[in-house]
Formats: sequence, C-alpha cells, structure tokens
Amino acid sequence: MMNNYKLLAALVLGACTSLAGAADNAKAEAAYKATCMSCHGAGVLGAPKVGDKTAWKPRLAKGKAAVYTNAINGFKMMPPRGGNPALKDDEVKAVVDFMVAKSS
Repeated sequence: MMNNYKLLAALVLGACTSLAGAADNAKAEAAYKATCMSCHGAGVLGAPKVGDKTAWKPRLAKGKAAVYTNAINGFKMMPPRGGNPALKDDEVKAVVDFMVAKSS
C-alpha cells in the first residue's frame, strides 16, 4: 500500500513539474514574441534568427553564460534586455533558453 502512495506522489509531482515547465515556457515564448521576435525572427542587424543553427553555433560555443550576459547587458546593436527594461534577469535567461532550444 505504501508503494502505491509513493507512486501516486511521484506521478503528481511529475505532473506539477511538467505544468510549471510548460507555463514557464509559455511565458518565455510570450516574452520572445513581444520583445525579441522583431529582430531575431527576421535577422535584423545581424541578430541570429531563431531556428538558424549555423548562426547560433558560434554564439553558443562561447557558453550559455556569455549569451545570457549579452542578452541582459546588450551586445553590438542589441539593446540591453532586447529593449524591454521590464524583463528581469531570469526572464531574459528563459527567453534565451527558449530561442536556443529552437536553434540548436
């Protein structure tokens, strides 16, 4: 009987974790669409387009921490936080993770 409770608890925890992850991913996607897509969707001013593995490869070779830093602080023509000062560091990182997942 105890094993059944442990199994049920594990299933519930896994479902909650999956829902939280899905919600976080949806927030990251919404922030991408609102803030980042205008440049990273079209490759404006050299921004690596989401889905373009070749463009993202050299950036990711420097490590995700470097990509986070560039996204938070700005890099070349990209303004800090993609021009949205309301985005918190963790939100910017989540958007980077969303774009990288679609591009690597």
